[in-house]
Amino acid sequence: MFNILIADDSANIRRLYEYTLEKNGFRTFSAENGEAALELIEKQHIDLMILDVMMPKKDGYEVLKMLRSSGSSLPVLIITAKDAAEDLRRSFMLGTDDYMTKPVDEVEMILRIKALLRRSKIAEEQKITVGSTELIYDSFSVKVNGEPVVLPKKEFQILFKLLSFTGKTFTRAALMEEFWEMDSDSEARTVDVHINRLRERFRNNNDFEIITVRGLGYKAELKSQ
Repeated sequence: MFNILIADDSANIRRLYEYTLEKNGFRTFSAENGEAALELIEKQHIDLMILDVMMPKKDGYEVLKMLRSSGSSLPVLIITAKDAAEDLRRSFMLGTDDYMTKPVDEVEMILRIKALLRRSKIAEEQKITVGSTELIYDSFSVKVNGEPVVLPKKEFQILFKLLSFTGKTFTRAALMEEFWEMDSDSEARTVDVHINRLRERFRNNNDFEIITVRGLGYKAELKSQ
């Protein structure tokens, strides 16, 4: 069971989030201000924090800054009434993992929390398991139904990226920037070649498929079992 910390100065909002989270199988902890939130994190293992921005005794920005400056990679979902573009930019610059504005849709909040927890687990373990397909980043190894599949490093990295964020579209430019040197002579066509090779290698895979998003790039989608 995952431990979720709710840091918000509104008792009504804390109770609402507690009810929603506990109904979905999470264990909740609450803090009415930023100072209390930081103290609780020191004493209790927390898997994810829901963080309000406007709080007494250290606001959300201060909490986030102190967390990241200490080296903590705790997933943080900011939920705030502040909806200006500058607030969004500042939050992500300080290190939040996601951002929602009040009032929130409870179903969307749960979906985002589950996505953040999944990414956190992948980052910690450096491993992705999708059905019978397993990718282990440290050794650049892939197994399907227990059988090894040998991939060149670049193909492995692209596949790991796509499967880490299933449903998210990555542009050719974004993939080029991440996996090829900036002074490389490679062109966007290189990404297409690697994607096509991955598709060929995993054409009979029952766990996922790589989709072309016309005019944008590529994404991985899970197949329904």
